[in-house]
Amino acid sequence: MNLPIPSPSSPGQQGAALRLILASTSRYRQELLARLGLPFEAIAPDVDETPLPGEAPQALAQRLALAKARSVAARHPQALVIGSDQVAELDGQALGKPLQHARAVAQLTQMSGRTVVFHTAVAVVCQARGLALQELAPVRTRFRPLDAATIERYLRAEQPYDCAGSAKSEGLGIALLDEIASDDPTALIGLPLIRTCRLLRQAGLDIP
Repeated sequence: MNLPIPSPSSPGQQGAALRLILASTSRYRQELLARLGLPFEAIAPDVDETPLPGEAPQALAQRLALAKARSVAARHPQALVIGSDQVAELDGQALGKPLQHARAVAQLTQMSGRTVVFHTAVAVVCQARGLALQELAPVRTRFRPLDAATIERYLRAEQPYDCAGSAKSEGLGIALLDEIASDDPTALIGLPLIRTCRLLRQAGLDIP
């Protein structure tokens, strides 16, 4: 989804002057963005991630990605700020970060043998330019059947308690999956680089 923005000036000139900020302290998102070879800073956003009543998982991901970018852009209005958020969905319900072992066990037990969609949203904001761009990258995953011993071994080894859906595909969590379907391969890790590049180009950055 693209929100209304004014037309940028010459992309090369605009991109050369832009300060790029990632509104995240996630090591995984920082590693992904670093692949583009662009200098950037990482700054933590200040956003309440509580879902709104009746909010759909994909809508939650989009709202939070934009809110994160705007939170940092409000402090750095001249910068180009990237925000991203991921929400796991099972049977139409959002699966948040478990934060504790018992909840992670419950999530993985529920997802065993099931299809789970991870909605990863990315937003690019520049407050001074009135720029706000956004896209959503859904990733369909199918978890293999997981018995209690497998779940316990995985959680003790990786402790993915700050991860939506209790599984880190960039680590040992990949062993829990039978299938991944996505048109943006890095979306499941937390930052869809194909869509991010597209939005950055629209904002005036030359990539590569």
